[in-house]
Amino acid sequence: MGDNQMIHGLDFLKNLSLKGILLFFVYVFIIFAVKWTVLFIFKKVYTSGKSKGSFIPTVEAILNWLTFYGTILLFIFYFSREKWLFAPIYKVKGIDVSLFLILVAFMIITFANRIVKVFNTHVMPLAYKRFHVDAGTGYTINRLIYYIVMMIAIMISFAIVGFNWKAIAVIFSTLGIGVGFGLRNVAANFISGLIILFEKPLEVGEVIEVDGKTGVVTKIKLRSTSIKLYKEGTLIIPNQYLIENLIRNLGGEKLYTNITVGVAYGTDTKKAEALLQEAANRGIEGEEGVFPDPPPSVRLTDIQESTLTFSVAIPVKNTESKEKLEDKLRHLIVSSFYKNDIRPADVPDEPEEGNKGD
Repeated sequence: MGDNQMIHGLDFLKNLSLKGILLFFVYVFIIFAVKWTVLFIFKKVYTSGKSKGSFIPTVEAILNWLTFYGTILLFIFYFSREKWLFAPIYKVKGIDVSLFLILVAFMIITFANRIVKVFNTHVMPLAYKRFHVDAGTGYTINRLIYYIVMMIAIMISFAIVGFNWKAIAVIFSTLGIGVGFGLRNVAANFISGLIILFEKPLEVGEVIEVDGKTGVVTKIKLRSTSIKLYKEGTLIIPNQYLIENLIRNLGGEKLYTNITVGVAYGTDTKKAEALLQEAANRGIEGEEGVFPDPPPSVRLTDIQESTLTFSVAIPVKNTESKEKLEDKLRHLIVSSFYKNDIRPADVPDEPEEGNKGD
């Protein structure tokens, strides 16, 4: 396709009427004004917390849909009598590609994207509940449905606008060479993502520990996985890292606090243990995020040259409760040890500069 052909295809711009364009934008403004008015009325009528949390966002999403596609359809019908709307902008393999066909292709892709998300959000959960499908498997199925539908929509749209499939083959061949050199990590993360989705070593909703950080798996995408931490934001971890490194999956067991306390050698271990048990019992009072069973456990876990190490384990419901309770326990333990003359373990001195090589 030559430059002259493209320029000739854009000649319709000369035939646009300024009055017609302004009137079109007036109609568009009316559509948006109606949307804002309807949404305002719904927000005034439905003021309960439940409505604001679920009903109002649903209404807003529907109105956004209607506004978006209403504007595109208005454009098509408003200028339907104009020849330039259906005039070919360029030709590919005998197909006259007009602005109308481009708009149709665009609508197919965006509509497929929106409808498959609604389907996965509101329809598939009912099927999963009916057939007792777990959350991880349901997430994998949803991702597969999304990728398949979007691939079909893109192929149809490309066919409508006369996209050359031989060119696609060339692009993918070139991309394959790029993957072999500069995109190796992207390809590795992609394959690792498929392994995670199908083998399911970890699933959405499970609690895992990565490099000493504990969080909940919120998203598993083809390139990366998102882990929601408490107070520390979200970790975006490349899938290859999750496949190649040691990850502790806590999905099949309860989450426990991780309190390790070292006291000086010679301390009365029974007394220290009793104080830790008392602090643990006080710490769980009034805490809703703690499981009642099993009760708090205190154990002497290690004996070293100058340190006696105890651990305090309390089952909790989520990472937020874990972090909150651990902070509370540390304050209680420090206060209890100070009042009862329990000395913490001595920190070993740093080796002298001359002895570092010994």
